[in-house]
Amino acid sequence: MNEIIIYCDGGCRGNQNANNIGAWGCVLSYNGHVKELSGTAKNTTNNKMELVAAIKSLQALKKYDMPIKVYVDSAYVQNGINNWIYGWIKKGWVDAKKNPVKNRELWEELFAERQKFSNIEFLKVKGHSDNAGNNRADELCNIAMDNM
Repeated sequence: MNEIIIYCDGGCRGNQNANNIGAWGCVLSYNGHVKELSGTAKNTTNNKMELVAAIKSLQALKKYDMPIKVYVDSAYVQNGINNWIYGWIKKGWVDAKKNPVKNRELWEELFAERQKFSNIEFLKVKGHSDNAGNNRADELCNIAMDNM
């Protein structure tokens, strides 16, 4: 079966510091074709870059009716988009502690992108291991930050 495979990663050097640099990278593959994307941001967080990677990868797709597997090494993204988001929406975008959900605008954007696809899965992979797709997405992040 033809499917689109995506690997996403985000990173931030100096996470939680006032002046930091972040980047995201993604590798999209379909039917032997590979497309790589990356971008940067200043004064961001690792979690934001992980979310942006997933958003940008879905925005790059032109086919909405094919099976899509999105591999992330972020438990935050994987749990958020597969589970937590439904409770956040139901409860008016507050978390379990009744605090506003962090990165709400990115979660809303990722959820809207996800809704465009008829068959999409977000799957967790171990970061910095032997997964070539995840390693390449990580490499794209680091190259982007090096060139910032």
